[in-house]
Amino acid sequence: MARFNTKSAKALVTSVVKSTGRTAATHEGGRGRLRDPRSELFLLAVANFVSQQTFYESGNTRDDRFATLVRRLAVEDPQWVAGLLGWLRGDGNMRTASIVGAAEYVKARLDAGATEGPANRRVVASVLRRPDEPGELLGYWTATYGRNIPKPVKRGIADAVRRLYGEKALLKYDTTAKGYRFGDILNLVHAAPDPDKPWQGDLFRYALDRRHHPDTAVPPASARVLAAHRELMAVPVAERRAVVTGAGGAERLAAAGVTWEALAGWLQGPMDKAAWEAIIPSMGAMALVRNLRNFDEAGVSDEAAAVVAAKLADPAEVARSRQFPFRYLAAYQHAPSLRWAYPLEQALGHSLGNVPALPGRSLILVDRSGSMWSPLSVRSQLNRADAAAVFGTALALRAADADLVEFGTSSARVKYRKGESVLKVLERFGSLGGTNTTEAVRRFYKKHDRVLIVTDEQAAYNYHGDPTEQVPAHIPVYTWNLAGYRVGHGESGTGNRHVFGGLSDAAFRMVSLVESGADGSWPWLA
Repeated sequence: MARFNTKSAKALVTSVVKSTGRTAATHEGGRGRLRDPRSELFLLAVANFVSQQTFYESGNTRDDRFATLVRRLAVEDPQWVAGLLGWLRGDGNMRTASIVGAAEYVKARLDAGATEGPANRRVVASVLRRPDEPGELLGYWTATYGRNIPKPVKRGIADAVRRLYGEKALLKYDTTAKGYRFGDILNLVHAAPDPDKPWQGDLFRYALDRRHHPDTAVPPASARVLAAHRELMAVPVAERRAVVTGAGGAERLAAAGVTWEALAGWLQGPMDKAAWEAIIPSMGAMALVRNLRNFDEAGVSDEAAAVVAAKLADPAEVARSRQFPFRYLAAYQHAPSLRWAYPLEQALGHSLGNVPALPGRSLILVDRSGSMWSPLSVRSQLNRADAAAVFGTALALRAADADLVEFGTSSARVKYRKGESVLKVLERFGSLGGTNTTEAVRRFYKKHDRVLIVTDEQAAYNYHGDPTEQVPAHIPVYTWNLAGYRVGHGESGTGNRHVFGGLSDAAFRMVSLVESGADGSWPWLA
């Protein structure tokens, strides 16, 4: 008779991010926990915008740590690293880190003479998802290791080229600003056209002519977009604005593959109201987000603004754009006009669709210490403090019953109402100095069913111990590490102590999975 393995019994699912039992000081002087190499690499990878300075680490230090971990594990655990890199560029949506990781993976395995494990060629191809990325990988390789490019790198790039190169890709990404043009890449990797794309051979030949003989290069007759683009380029400069403002102007720009970035150069004049209104229908969601200020300064009409708003608030467009929620928050914070506020709020809500509705009572702690105010990347106006607050608030709003707390040197409850806007609640968070995580947990933990901490984990010393030790062992504690530093603030990978990483709302699904006993694996294995 079954006594224990019954339907009501649940397996204890532990975090895949595991500490080793060894301790080290955090950057704030607290007693932290070291993690195994896979865990350290995962947390760093999902938070590492390459060359990005953080509060405690220089960009070079982080990049070196990332490359060192990839090279080590590429030899010790190649299957795992290959899975990480493919997932990182796909669902993880981390472009540059995955490209750097693939290059370091191949270099380490070639240097070690490793022959078993995933093919280096497939790993390279798996991280190249956009037409400009083959050139990015080549640029990184030649800058780091010279112009002797090994066959697996060439073959992986060639596989990606056959998949990615098309007429619109050529127009958008094959520009004189690039060190490696499409023609250069085709020459270097000897990419043959895809046999399932009969038009690609003519396109490749044109890309080579365009690179080496730009004055005489003629697009193939079968390439309708390129032919329309060439025809548009032949219009005299003095007549171009009339083409844009005339009947069918928007359709003609779209047929010729003209992007908003290229339009101003073609016009050889300012992007005025008419120019923006002509190109808006063909712009993608994130291009629209980037240009809200430009639309207002040009004075686009309410009708054009309605088109923009509808696309911003469309759940399918939000999903297709694959952007982090923080992009919408940054746009909301810096948009000059109130007419964009509601569609951006809707877009943010759609992008947080994976945040689970937690049952029972939850304590949610959001780190607002000084180190959290570093920007997410050199190109971002948003910081980790606000990123943490967005997720913490979204969790609280979706939970059955939650206490939302901000902490630093001090800590305080953040008030909110069910159904309230995430962006409205965000305005109530402050800047709170140091990182007394332990004291915040001790002050606010009151027999909750779970504790969730969104932080960079650089907790200060507290004689009561680390933050996770303040919660009974049978109560799960979930930590989201938003920075990827080496030392964590508590144990993980044992019992009810879990650590996740990254800036994607998909990570928050792990709470429900862990508590249901459904999964305790790496995201690409789930």
